[in-house]
Amino acid sequence: MTTDHHSDLIPVPCILMRGGTSRGPFFLESDLPADPALRDRVLLAAMGSPDKRQIDGLGGAHPLTSKVGIVRRSKTAGVDLDFLFAQLQPDKDTVDTTPNCGNMLAAVLPFALERGLLPVQQGTTTARVLTLNTGMQCDVTVQTPGGRLQYTGDARIDGVPGTAAPITINFLDTAGSVCPSLLPTGHVLDRVDGIDVTLIDNGMPMVLVRAADMGVTGYEGVAELNGNAALKAKLEALRLAVGPLMGLGDVTTKSYPKMCLVAAPRDGGSVATRCFIPHVCHEAIGVLAAVTVATACVLEGSVTQGIASVPAGLVKTVSVEHPTGEFSVELGLDKDNPQQVNRAALLRTARPIMRGEVLVSQEIWRGN
Repeated sequence: MTTDHHSDLIPVPCILMRGGTSRGPFFLESDLPADPALRDRVLLAAMGSPDKRQIDGLGGAHPLTSKVGIVRRSKTAGVDLDFLFAQLQPDKDTVDTTPNCGNMLAAVLPFALERGLLPVQQGTTTARVLTLNTGMQCDVTVQTPGGRLQYTGDARIDGVPGTAAPITINFLDTAGSVCPSLLPTGHVLDRVDGIDVTLIDNGMPMVLVRAADMGVTGYEGVAELNGNAALKAKLEALRLAVGPLMGLGDVTTKSYPKMCLVAAPRDGGSVATRCFIPHVCHEAIGVLAAVTVATACVLEGSVTQGIASVPAGLVKTVSVEHPTGEFSVELGLDKDNPQQVNRAALLRTARPIMRGEVLVSQEIWRGN
């Protein structure tokens, strides 16, 4: 935090970053209050929540643009950076640091290099990142030709216009990120309230259900699904029912598990998805949601059985179709146990949009 003598607002340094298909300010942990409750009040003020337009802050009036990244040099041996992800909501006063966000994760290393937390290498720079939310580790690689960060390039991801430099994320151990294990009930298929579901967490707690079993095709547009009150009520009833089964307890006020409708692929991919996050249909699909869906597709007997089209071999590229395109995940399976996923890798892009200071009332900063 810097001091400012011109007004009763406190300037807090940050960089507004796009990470994948998400966006939000990134802060150094040292620039925010150490007390979590006070920190959350500062973040709410910075983002302009609660207000559906977030007119008095940096938020973009949508869950995907109501996200915050907090970064520090890691205190864990063998790890370079610690990342705390915070999910805010436009019209709520909640700051949720329980789930991961693989999109914002793509912006962690660029932010850290911009702020001088790590040295830039020649050619590419790789750092091991620990996501403090769930204890998940991954290796992130960015393009640094000539020892300079490069954001322009030919990599294209659905949901983001144009092209940019590729950022690769190699997840090391995502099984049971929030739930007790990959399959928290011990089954690849469960029947809840007469509906077949796969309850799974390979980076994101998710409930996979066949779209047809919920009375829809799974190919509807986002607006149509968001307008389907009956469907949303059924999904929420199912979500509340499975929370305890997944070891998550009462999930009424939690942003997970996410709900995902699955259907046969339509555009040459492996599976078609419509994800609810958890009450609004996602215009694409989250990074870790895609990893989790892809994992379900390679597990014998899941709800994707007979729907998903998955290539053979121990290294599989699973293309997850979503409302605005597709998201490819590369899965590495254990040669002795092909039902076990050892590695998940994917490609994202990210860039800084603006750097400077977000201004917060000194009353909020001082906890008044």
